[in-house]
Amino acid sequence: MITHRSKEYKALHGSVIERLKKVLDTDMDIFLVAGSASAFLEGAVRNGVKSNVLGITNGSFGDRWIEISKANGKNVKEIRVPWGKAIVPETIENAVDDTIEAVHFVSNESSTGVLSPLGDMIDEIKRQNDPLIFVDGVTSVAATDLQLKKNKVDALVFGSQKALGLPPGIGFIAVSENLMKKAKEVPNRGFYTDLIKIKKNNDDNSTLTTSAVSLVYALDLQLDRMIAEGMQPRYRRHREMAEIVRKWASKLNGMLPEEKYASDTIGVLNRGTLDFDKFHASLKAKGYEISNGYGEVKQRTFRIGHMGDIKPADVRELLKAMDETLEEFK
Repeated sequence: MITHRSKEYKALHGSVIERLKKVLDTDMDIFLVAGSASAFLEGAVRNGVKSNVLGITNGSFGDRWIEISKANGKNVKEIRVPWGKAIVPETIENAVDDTIEAVHFVSNESSTGVLSPLGDMIDEIKRQNDPLIFVDGVTSVAATDLQLKKNKVDALVFGSQKALGLPPGIGFIAVSENLMKKAKEVPNRGFYTDLIKIKKNNDDNSTLTTSAVSLVYALDLQLDRMIAEGMQPRYRRHREMAEIVRKWASKLNGMLPEEKYASDTIGVLNRGTLDFDKFHASLKAKGYEISNGYGEVKQRTFRIGHMGDIKPADVRELLKAMDETLEEFK
């Protein structure tokens, strides 16, 4: 452990930020805080919205961002998409009027396993008007190619514990120049995620508040691994794992989302008549763990995460154990 105000930390911080830009293929500023991604979901709203925001949701984490915006006193225009469906351009027809300062939505909704088409949504938002665009990339960043140089967003929020393959504890945000300009005009930005203050420190390869130093060391190692693997091969690996899970699901009760919009990082499977608690207890006894459903689809789905350092062989091994467990139930 070293102090986060030391020359050694500054060298580490600067190196990590530059390699994050490399793996995400972006020139945007990237900031980090000790905390979860939710810190910057709040930070984006507090820095980029004076009054009015459009919140689009198709699951629990879209709902959370709407809740965050309301909790910070913003006027939220809500668009609610049925769970299991993607956020597509038709979703927001004539919704982005001149009063809307920003639009926020989740790229990959992990409660439903839906990956919405980012580029199509950005094009439609810009066709209607020119608000700031905020995207929750918690379960898509480092696993799905978001093409940030083409798909220009103003805030991309993500965390350490998902496809980056790290322990939880670091929240990240990639920010545009437009968001930083807007932040200068917005009152009551708070302190912990005040982007103006954070940028001043970040430009000096430092953080506004105490950094999660041990996790930044872990990120340093993980970025080396990601660069060695190559980002396009990494994206293909995640897609391959998703396809393996989708194929397996077809012989049980299928997937919740339609295949066109199925996530590359988390499979959400229909439970049918499966006694999930009994099934999961047996699976855990074999040394494997998956997840229950989440939110309003909790009782009719279960989830298989396949992201980060997991390989296709690991997924096949898990599914083999799941097949064995299902056989035991017959």
